[in-house]
Amino acid sequence: MRLGLQIPDFTWAGGPKALGSDLARVARTADDGGFGYLAVMDHFFQIGAVGPTENDMLEAYTTLGFLAAHTEHAKLLTVITGVHYRHPGVLAKTVTTLDVLSGGRAILGVGAGWNEEESRGLGIPFPPLRERFELLEDTLRLVTQMWAGDEAPFQGTHVHAERPLNVPQALSTPHPPIMVGGGGEKKTLRLVAQYAQACNLFNTPDLSHKLEVLRAHCDDVGRDHTEITKTAYHVLDVGPRGERTAQLIDELGRLRDAGIDDVIGGVPDVATSDALERLAADVVPVVATF
Repeated sequence: MRLGLQIPDFTWAGGPKALGSDLARVARTADDGGFGYLAVMDHFFQIGAVGPTENDMLEAYTTLGFLAAHTEHAKLLTVITGVHYRHPGVLAKTVTTLDVLSGGRAILGVGAGWNEEESRGLGIPFPPLRERFELLEDTLRLVTQMWAGDEAPFQGTHVHAERPLNVPQALSTPHPPIMVGGGGEKKTLRLVAQYAQACNLFNTPDLSHKLEVLRAHCDDVGRDHTEITKTAYHVLDVGPRGERTAQLIDELGRLRDAGIDDVIGGVPDVATSDALERLAADVVPVVATF
């Protein structure tokens, strides 16, 4: 099992002037400490589960480019891009650029999206859920075609591209992995089975059931479900003095037993505590043996 650090909040003690240096330090610590993923949310406003709407929030792909320049090993991704935020062709070019400039470390994390408040606030169209799922499938089809080097005209339900040229191509082979986020059983997990190399689920009581639903969708489309990396979101909290380390390791072991391959999560007080160092020393080597 690999751990991933997601950074969901940028309201840090040093303020915006120190944010660049603070973020670079956190990223290097995680990268040197053996974290397999570095992730950010793709939101423009802070979400209620993390903090007030007005808290500092950085644009995701600019931030990932910055993280790429300060790290060498960790995979880079959003958890998760709302499909309506960016035109699919532009999203493919953006992730390709990240992949090329990071030496092949990009992952496309994408889902149907949900935050109507920030979309309305910034004037981003927010289609109905059914249309967003249609757009998600268009996006998955188009990025796959572009990463295959196929410049034929693309016709989707909502997306039409006359010449989906993608030069330079990504370094990752056969292309940057696609992670579809969300646990919707009828549509989201079906799209994982059809198009994705990874999924991201929440650590909820129905997690094992979600994995069984995914397995069934894979059977329906004739795909080996073991080809898909199953990730789950879980806060990586070892406690202020490391007193919850054993508890966290036990929970990560339970997730592995349930069928989860890797875990991505936030770390409390990541910019000011020594939690990352504790995780790197006491947790990362243990879960690597799972």
